[in-house]
Amino acid sequence: MCAIHDAAAKGYATAARAYVSGRPGYPPESDTWLREVVGLGPGTTVVDLGAGTGKFLPYLRRTGARLLAVEPVAEMRAQIERDHDSVRVMNGTATAIPLADASVDAVVCAQSFHWFATPAAIAEIRRVLIPNGVLGLIWNVRDESVPWVAALTAIVDPFQGGAPRYRSGDWRRVFPAEGFSALGERHARNGHVGKSEHVIVDRMLSTSFIASLPPEQHAAVARQLRSVIAATPSLASAGEVTFPYDTAMFAYRKVS
Repeated sequence: MCAIHDAAAKGYATAARAYVSGRPGYPPESDTWLREVVGLGPGTTVVDLGAGTGKFLPYLRRTGARLLAVEPVAEMRAQIERDHDSVRVMNGTATAIPLADASVDAVVCAQSFHWFATPAAIAEIRRVLIPNGVLGLIWNVRDESVPWVAALTAIVDPFQGGAPRYRSGDWRRVFPAEGFSALGERHARNGHVGKSEHVIVDRMLSTSFIASLPPEQHAAVARQLRSVIAATPSLASAGEVTFPYDTAMFAYRKVS
């Protein structure tokens, strides 16, 4: 089995609990996308590849499809098993998916494809998809046009090193991909509403390369994040805050 990126292995093992509370859900438009573009519904089978803690599984479940989750980090798989005991959870990677050829109708990657955007992963995804099956990619992307969101990014970005990220755009380099045709791109506004400690602090601390920092540095980042909250009147005085996101959705169909 292909090794996973060190930042993911260390960071997500440490941050599984913060990931659950800190990561946003997905907007109603994602439900429409799953049905109309990805083609999910009763009688279909979908793999949540790089499933993490299972944050996207409730959205997949609402389609009526049969759910499979593939996740290489043991702590993340354990979280899925605690929260989604009806889902079959498997240890695997994007280059070693533990399923038979042409066995699933769709593969969906929620917040994960940038970690394994390689020709080898594309070939493995194509292997497990049925003819005309669909690969769906979805991300919640921080809206950095909002000044305080940009300030948070300025705190965490110096630690990113070489960790793959959606924002770099490097994941796009595998497309156009052999055996796939593009089905288009959709965007929707999204907001994560809750206490600032959860939707801001937990969210930023659950970033893989922040979660894997030594304790002293991790604590220093947390202090800086809280200083932004304290210095922003709309955040410091609010019982609940809304962290703004753009949800980006992409889909590709397997072709002969």
